[in-house]
Amino acid sequence: MMTTVTMPIARGTALVWGQAQGPVLASDLELSFWGGVDPTTGEVIDRHHPLSGQWLAGRILVIPGGRGSCSGSGVMLELLLNGHGPAALVFERPEDILTLGVIVAEELFATAVPVLVLPPDSFRALRQAGYAAISGDQVMYAGQPVTLTDLPPTGPAPQAGARLDLTADDRACLAGQRGQAAQAALRMVVRMAGLQGADRLMDVTQVHVDGCIYTGPGSLAFAERLRDWGGRVAVPTSLNSLSVDHRRWRAQGIDPALGEPAARLGDAYVAMGARPTFTCAPYLLDTAPVLGEQIAWAESNAVVYANSVLGARTMKYPDFLDIAIALTGRAPCAGPHRDEHRRATVEVTVTLPETTDDAFWPLLGYAVGGVASSRIPVVTGVASLAPSSDDLKAFGAAFATVSAAPMFHIAGVTPEAATLMQATGGEAVPGIRLTAADLAAAWQDLNSAGDAAVDLVSLGNPHFSLTEIRALAALCRGRTRNPAVAVIVTCGRAVYDQAAKEGVLEGLDSFGVRFVTDTCWCMITDPLIPPAAQVIMTTSGKYAHYGPGLTGRRFRFGSLAACVDAASL
Repeated sequence: MMTTVTMPIARGTALVWGQAQGPVLASDLELSFWGGVDPTTGEVIDRHHPLSGQWLAGRILVIPGGRGSCSGSGVMLELLLNGHGPAALVFERPEDILTLGVIVAEELFATAVPVLVLPPDSFRALRQAGYAAISGDQVMYAGQPVTLTDLPPTGPAPQAGARLDLTADDRACLAGQRGQAAQAALRMVVRMAGLQGADRLMDVTQVHVDGCIYTGPGSLAFAERLRDWGGRVAVPTSLNSLSVDHRRWRAQGIDPALGEPAARLGDAYVAMGARPTFTCAPYLLDTAPVLGEQIAWAESNAVVYANSVLGARTMKYPDFLDIAIALTGRAPCAGPHRDEHRRATVEVTVTLPETTDDAFWPLLGYAVGGVASSRIPVVTGVASLAPSSDDLKAFGAAFATVSAAPMFHIAGVTPEAATLMQATGGEAVPGIRLTAADLAAAWQDLNSAGDAAVDLVSLGNPHFSLTEIRALAALCRGRTRNPAVAVIVTCGRAVYDQAAKEGVLEGLDSFGVRFVTDTCWCMITDPLIPPAAQVIMTTSGKYAHYGPGLTGRRFRFGSLAACVDAASL
């Protein structure tokens, strides 16, 4: 007598409705697609991740959520358009960045894959399965191949944003009365607002667009389509770093296959009214927001700095949703825009080492981000060090690289954490202690090259500030650079012009420091990185994490003084 095997079926929340079947690729660690997945091949290139070396194409990717860069949505779009993307995405919690990439592919390019959130128990069971089939909000999984025919039928997809309280102006925009670009943009905003649990949309005062990073033909087609549809920003909008130095990429020897579309991408956003600021540190601009200001920023380090250090209010907006908000001036009233979503949910107590230098802050940010995961932490035990704005910039960038949280608090330092109780809203929260051993382990993670001789010193990820340029000039004064070691600094145009006006660049030029504007290290490739360079040293926890996968080089991490020592005779 034949026995019928009943395969488990789990039901969750469909962020993007659809059907798929295939082998499961699973991890219990979040993954950043930008810097973590090659957008042209679908290979996982984050060399710190358990899935490193795996390929996404045709597989059902099962991870707790995304993390790190807001540009993951751009990578997702490219993968779906070039056929190297996953067959479906399954998360343990709602996820915005990767989901938005799928939504853009569906809304503008008529291609998509299912995106599903499962309850924790079902998610853990699926992680152990070899195969799965997804239809709508349900998934069947087993150790052997399963097909869609094994699943019961599902109903139609629910209407996006059906519960939103839209204004008359919102409805007019959705009806096309403000033009095709604004209509398409607001459709994306409404769809994401519904997924984020917003009950209404809200006005914002400014936007910072990260989608100007060239991830491939899809990112360019998206921007030029909105431009050609008559898109114009409705609120002041700044632009993130491009993939090339817009003014000098030809002189720098950049391959036109990258330089031309990357420059065109920047031009498309400028044509829609955005300012050509081209910096990943918009908090250094004269338009930086103030405490309580409602904004919409993308770029992970900028989001974290705005929320945590300035006390402005923004979600960690994915690429593409940033320009959609800029074209409409409307954003979901959800996440860190609201008081209840800004409170710390875990305390991280730090045991201070005997001595610290400027490398301590990115190292600490990397360690805190790793243990906090998707939770907003309040860090205690470090207020006595009185971190500077540059220290907090370095902390936040490293934190955002490995955490999915949109902000952090440091008790006695950041504006919404005068006390531990203020940071937590008076609630008791679980605690984690970071010891010297934990910091030493993080140091080892960031130093893949050990003590190997350095070929390139990479500074400015995020973009260098004027005070950092001054500090570098002081360290280089009276010293001689080793001609075998290149030293390159990336910064925004505005900061570069300030440094030039101040005269601080002359001494750095004598030492042999090279400045690059408009782009940043997570986008820089050969020949700006000398082809012969095998070991790169940086002060950036962010670049020390992403760099091995992005460049194929080994990395050393250390203080600014240690970097100058490594570059000097």
